[in-house]
Amino acid sequence: MADTKVYRASTTAPVNIAVVKYWGKRDAKLNLPTNSSISVTLSQDDLRTLTTASTSASFSGDDTLLLNGEASDISGARTQACLRELRARRQAVEAANPDLPKLSTYPLKLVSENNFPTAAGLASSAAGFAALVRAVADLYELPETPSDLSLIARQGSGSACRSLFGGYVAWRQGERLDGVDSRADLVAEAAHWPEMRALILVVSAAKKGVSSSSGMQQTVATSGMFKERITKVVPENMRLMEQAIAARDFPKFAEVTMRDSNSFHATCADTYPPIFYLNDVSKAAIRAVEYINAKAGKTIAAYTFDAGPNAVIYYEEKDAATILGTFYQTLSHIQGWKEGSADAKSDVSLEESVASVLKDGITRVIQTGVGEGPTKTDEFLIAEDGSPVKR
Repeated sequence: MADTKVYRASTTAPVNIAVVKYWGKRDAKLNLPTNSSISVTLSQDDLRTLTTASTSASFSGDDTLLLNGEASDISGARTQACLRELRARRQAVEAANPDLPKLSTYPLKLVSENNFPTAAGLASSAAGFAALVRAVADLYELPETPSDLSLIARQGSGSACRSLFGGYVAWRQGERLDGVDSRADLVAEAAHWPEMRALILVVSAAKKGVSSSSGMQQTVATSGMFKERITKVVPENMRLMEQAIAARDFPKFAEVTMRDSNSFHATCADTYPPIFYLNDVSKAAIRAVEYINAKAGKTIAAYTFDAGPNAVIYYEEKDAATILGTFYQTLSHIQGWKEGSADAKSDVSLEESVASVLKDGITRVIQTGVGEGPTKTDEFLIAEDGSPVKR
């Protein structure tokens, strides 16, 4: 009798925001970076991708993906590289135990949902590929560790390898041509420094004008500052950042975070033709953080920007009233504030020139903090009969 069972596995995966940035590839096909990086994994209570992977001998046709309710093309080289590697590892498991169902030979149905804007500079591809790889790995009952799976996720989206872990995560660039040493590892658990918080100021949910992949290629090819960044700036920032995390030294963490963000965007501006991911609203957010730190007489907030205009502002819980209170004064009309934010009191009031730009340019705020890595869940986006769950 034919096996018509629908096998399913669901996983949630987090967004991560780098504090030492990955930018540039030494091998575009394998997604091997020109430099190492470190990120903070953000709480899935606020930012996460949920993916259900399913397969069955009763499924026909090619692999499919529904992303946020719409059919998504997965014929691209990156996605195919991930699926091919996952299938190869399942085949090894099946070869070792011939009694197992031959899941590696069945088509995959994948359904994925983000609770944040896709392609808007909020690391949607990182969470997406991490969730895809972890969900299929769970479906296939693979024995691989998160670090092993990071080698696969990296081929889909470089920063996705860091979303296989919670807490504070490094992606080691590696030296080997085959990329087997270019993987993520844990710098510190979320519980090591649980007081870390992040306020995200969403400037635009529109798709970026210059994609990260395209921007990287241009920078590597044309920026005179780029070599200095990857040979001197980033290695030193990696050393200092790991020290700061180990010691829970926020002023050092903040300085390295802001300096590295500035360095990254300087190389983008030095690209020919120049790439500008930051806009006037982004620059106002920078001025706001500088102003808050100046008024505090010490560094209590740190800005960082990925390849997009959205500001991510790191701070510690003990300084939440000052950080949230200052921004709430200006952005109380914006959606996204959590309950109790209006009670945060701050003696700091932003200069009108800065406040007015933020007031007109910020479309949403997201309050979050450091969080855990991918989590198996019983929340399925695919029903037991293989059909997408209506939500």
